[in-house]
Amino acid sequence: MKVAVVGATGLVGSEILKVLAERRFPVTEIIPVASEKSVGKKVTFKKKEYTVVGFEDAIKMKPNVAIFSAGGSTSLAIAPKFAEAGIPVIDNSSAWRMDPTKKLIVPEVNAHTLTPEDKIIANPNCSTIQMVVVLNALHKKYKVKRVVVSTYQSVTGTGKAAVDQMFGERAGDADVAMVYPHKIDLNILPHIDVFLDNGYTKEEMKMVNETKKIMGDDSVLVTATTVRVPTIGGHSESVNIQFKREFEVEKVREILAKTKGVIVQDDPKNFVYPMPLNAHGKDEIFVGRIRRDETQPKTVNMWIVADNLRKGAATNAVQIAEYLLKKKML
Repeated sequence: MKVAVVGATGLVGSEILKVLAERRFPVTEIIPVASEKSVGKKVTFKKKEYTVVGFEDAIKMKPNVAIFSAGGSTSLAIAPKFAEAGIPVIDNSSAWRMDPTKKLIVPEVNAHTLTPEDKIIANPNCSTIQMVVVLNALHKKYKVKRVVVSTYQSVTGTGKAAVDQMFGERAGDADVAMVYPHKIDLNILPHIDVFLDNGYTKEEMKMVNETKKIMGDDSVLVTATTVRVPTIGGHSESVNIQFKREFEVEKVREILAKTKGVIVQDDPKNFVYPMPLNAHGKDEIFVGRIRRDETQPKTVNMWIVADNLRKGAATNAVQIAEYLLKKKML
């Protein structure tokens, strides 16, 4: 089982290597792939060093699967070349997510839609993944009508340079390279990705459109405000869900507690609720502060947290590969 990791030297690429090892994916050979400037560098997988190769050489090495985390433009240019060579691609960028010919997969929700013909498979946006696993579990029983979500997203979602900016500011470095248009340490930016003509950001519209595609239901209405906060452990979300059917709060907790990949942490009297500090390095999605919205019927509030580099990116991609392997599509 040869596995190519495209973008192996980046934050998510490094996490993919870690997750492959931790989940004991049956790798016989890792093929670390990156752009020309990183070719020749070394990466470590299971205490063994591998040399980073370029895209063309990686294809010639005939991996069984390629997991991409190298940005949208790279994916658009390179992923089809892997696919044409018969190598299934699992892509972490936004390049293919809303392409009507490509599947957008969260394994707990819609892995069953995959077929051997799906050679480029899109990994959703990190903030969408953690929300949609929770929504889907409740949608089956109560039918989700409308979702209002506000996110509190870690600087790790932007990449290593953003983490460096935050810690540089914290250390008082006057020459720190600015990734964001404003200071991020001791600050909050209601701005992730570019602003669109409708006043929303691209990140906000990703949550709207990707949720419908993953759940396979255009009737699910989503409105989002995405915010960057100076944390590194993961993304947090305040989610208000209006159902078509009536519910009991305790039953909602029970359903989520039985949902694969979800851990309920909901004991506010003892200060137990999800936090990015505790989600860091974990694959699960944590849910708490579950309570009825007292201003309108059939509506619940909750707080959802997950490590955006793990379940929001690397782990979800590896889980897709695990599903393909299980179904003998690799």
